[in-house]
Amino acid sequence: MKTIREIKRGRRQVNSQIIEKLAGGLAEWLPTQALDLELTTLLAHADDGVIWGRVQSGKLTTSHEVFDTVSPPLRAETLQQARLFGPRAELLLWRAGAGWGLRVIKDESGEEGEYYDEAQLLWGNLWEQSRDGFTLVSEGRQGLRHAPPVDLASGDFDGEHHPLRLQVRHYLTTDPETGLLRVTLSRLIQVAHNGKEIER
Repeated sequence: MKTIREIKRGRRQVNSQIIEKLAGGLAEWLPTQALDLELTTLLAHADDGVIWGRVQSGKLTTSHEVFDTVSPPLRAETLQQARLFGPRAELLLWRAGAGWGLRVIKDESGEEGEYYDEAQLLWGNLWEQSRDGFTLVSEGRQGLRHAPPVDLASGDFDGEHHPLRLQVRHYLTTDPETGLLRVTLSRLIQVAHNGKEIER
């Protein structure tokens, strides 16, 4: 019998705050945070589209820098929200009035909580091209295009299936009245190919 999901034990720390402005601007502020939390991947939603990014050696490279006709630039003026994530933590940044909301979820050692991981499908059943560690993919029926920070070849796509996955961690809390477990918090972990971690 196939296991649908495996519930694991682990502790999490959550910190939230409102900040007035991002020191040095958005493009400089994000990689600084990534270094402190060992974050590797950016997924941002802006008024003009989706922006992916990769942080290596303290430098943020966005999908706009590689595929500028598909992905918009990363700008504070148009940003709705950004998730910077990695195996141990996620930073969520969103517009909050004149300032920014900031939430960090960080895994810690301990057995005080429970969670499970899930692989969610990403759009893209057609490979267009790979360049500089990003792969431009499209959705045949929908015409949607985006460029996640993964280096895949045309042979990884067959035009029918969706090989890209977004690994998500769901944290559980026991309802004190019913005793049932429910998801109370989720964060992104990594982009994967058919459930397997992609080598960087």
